[in-house]
Amino acid sequence: MSLPPTRWELGGPANEGYGRKFGELVASGEDVDGEARLADTLLPRRGRVLDVGSGMGRVAAALSARGHDVVAVEPDPVLAEQSRRTYPDLEVLPLDARTLAADALAHHGRPTSFDLAVLVGNVMVFLAERTEREVLRRVRDLLAPGGRVLVGFHLHGGPPTARRYPADEFVADVEASGLRVRLRAGSYELHPPDDGYGVWVLSRDDAPHVSTTVGHPNPIGTAEG
Repeated sequence: MSLPPTRWELGGPANEGYGRKFGELVASGEDVDGEARLADTLLPRRGRVLDVGSGMGRVAAALSARGHDVVAVEPDPVLAEQSRRTYPDLEVLPLDARTLAADALAHHGRPTSFDLAVLVGNVMVFLAERTEREVLRRVRDLLAPGGRVLVGFHLHGGPPTARRYPADEFVADVEASGLRVRLRAGSYELHPPDDGYGVWVLSRDDAPHVSTTVGHPNPIGTAEG
């Protein structure tokens, strides 16, 4: 099946700076574990994690080092190869978020339900046009009972091919995909929401919980601008 190009693929050679930048940060000992620290707090010990669009592997490797069972999926062969060089113990599956399903994971001998799915590092704004809801639905279908989704991306000001994805449009896509916002913040350190970067914790819409916005007393049914 032929898939339309993702916004990431449309970036072409300009994408090379992403992996190189984080590879240099890792090599220099810089802290690149912010997303993983928050993800770790959302997980039981030895939890099952699906890292969608795992890139050069830094989040998946950090969660694996914390004792979790991590499945990293990355369709970009350049990023996947860098991940293998930087984190040789981390297996990377060449699966695309748009076709991700339990049977594909089972084919590779990996779990088919997860305590947490991670879509950070601007994965959502680099998807192919009009595939956001499909990806969110596929992720929802792979959540274990009580499972959650951690999402983070720049709301504007990203690379030229990235989507400008306002918070209210993202929440509309979340709700149309059978998910619900449980928390919104402005960073992985849970600063209050702002207009620059969005971090969300999602769960299935049939999971009981009370949603909240960091720094705001009211639950969120829709995101605030």
